Amino acid sequence: MVNNLNHVKVEIILPNYNSEAYLEETIKSVINQAFKDWRLTIVDGNSNIATQEILKKYIDYKYINIIKLKKNKKAGFCRNYAIRNSKSDYIAFIDSDDIWDKEKLSKQLDFMDKNKYHFTYTNYQPFKSTKHLPVIKPAKYFDYDKFTKNTSIATSTMIIKKSSIGNTKFSNTAICEDYFFKCQILKKIKYAYCLSENLMRYRIREGSLQSNKMRNLYWIWYINKNYNKMNFLKNLLSIFYISFSSIKKYGFK
Repeated sequence: MVNNLNHVKVEIILPNYNSEAYLEETIKSVINQAFKDWRLTIVDGNSNIATQEILKKYIDYKYINIIKLKKNKKAGFCRNYAIRNSKSDYIAFIDSDDIWDKEKLSKQLDFMDKNKYHFTYTNYQPFKSTKHLPVIKPAKYFDYDKFTKNTSIATSTMIIKKSSIGNTKFSNTAICEDYFFKCQILKKIKYAYCLSENLMRYRIREGSLQSNKMRNLYWIWYINKNYNKMNFLKNLLSIFYISFSSIKKYGFK
């Protein structure tokens, strides 16, 4: 039974660049949410014409705010910009190729409201085109140390209380900017909690920045060293455990 969530408002942040193949499906998964008191902010980095044509369809939609940048900025910049301008109680994130279950917001916001949680995430299902991989079931909770050994909080499943974000920002690194953001939030509020239901489908795209495991590990190493200020041994253990958990989740491909 879901609580009355009339007092709750959520901002959904979607960084976007040249995602014409997937964007509409993502937007529709937000519009079709059972929970209706949301606002979707799409920050677009001067995408190609095909993507702009999709965005045009939603330009007059009451609860969708489209911000057009003059040039492509990284996802971290787009998310930071939208967070800074948000007036909502909660911030949710979705990437331009992921898909939400229609009960995602209602169930997760209810879970947070009932338990007074400030940071939550859910299970999710990775998929490649039409092939679905096993559902990822992250740990019931993460603190900072646990997260730096197993990065199973998918960004498109996260909801965070805006008051807990404060001045915390995504890093301006090429990729893994969300890893640093989650580390900073966990250092600040101690715990994130899992709603153990599969409420998001996570698209794995061949050739995407995130699909290159070695590149990912390099950037996690870089962030651990330069932002998290880890010593060499801690960093090495972090990379080892993250590699191991990634192989368990997705195999060697």
